[in-house]
Formats: sequence, C-alpha cells, structure tokens
Amino acid sequence: MTEPAAEIRAPITEADVLAWLEETAQAVRAHAVPPEELIRLLGELRRASAACADASDWVLLAAREEGASLRQIAPVFGKGYVRAPAARLEKLHRQALNSEQWLEILRQRASGV
Repeated sequence: MTEPAAEIRAPITEADVLAWLEETAQAVRAHAVPPEELIRLLGELRRASAACADASDWVLLAAREEGASLRQIAPVFGKGYVRAPAARLEKLHRQALNSEQWLEILRQRASGV
C-alpha cells in the first residue's frame, strides 16, 4: 500500500497577494514608492499572472489525465459550467496533447526557443 502524497500547495495564494497589496498600498499612500517602481512592479505582476495562467493550464491537463471529470473541474471555473473547462481544454489541445507536452512548451518559452 502506498502512502498518500502530501498536499501540494500553489506557490502563491489569494491571501498572500492581498497581504502584499495592503502593504504596498500603504507604502504608495505614504509616497514611498516612485512611479518607476510601480511600473516595474506592473510588468513583474503581468509576467507572474501569465505564469500562473500557464501553471493553471498544466494542472487542468494533469487533472484530466489523472481521471478528473469535467463536472469535477467545472466549479473551479465558476458557477459549475462544464463548458468553460471543456473550451479551455480544447484550446490547449491545439498546442499540446498532454501535460508533459505543455510543460515542454513552457520550458521552451522560458529558454527563449
């Protein structure tokens, strides 16, 4: 009998982001952050957002490969509509057939290939 895997957590949570945002907003209100720094942060957050979307796509593919049904996945997309994850999977499958192929695409992007 195999041991159950430890719970895997996302590298960042909604609570983490809100805490950071509250702290950063306080610094901005105190005029402690120059506009150039805010622009740099904007770029960093946009890249991080894209990375989170890519990671979400990988997890979606992996969940399906591990046997999760669209009905099980749908609530994560909101309101329980099966169409949303189905449409996302369809779009992903135009680029990659499985999570390993998607991960390889992400590796290539990161290396600039």
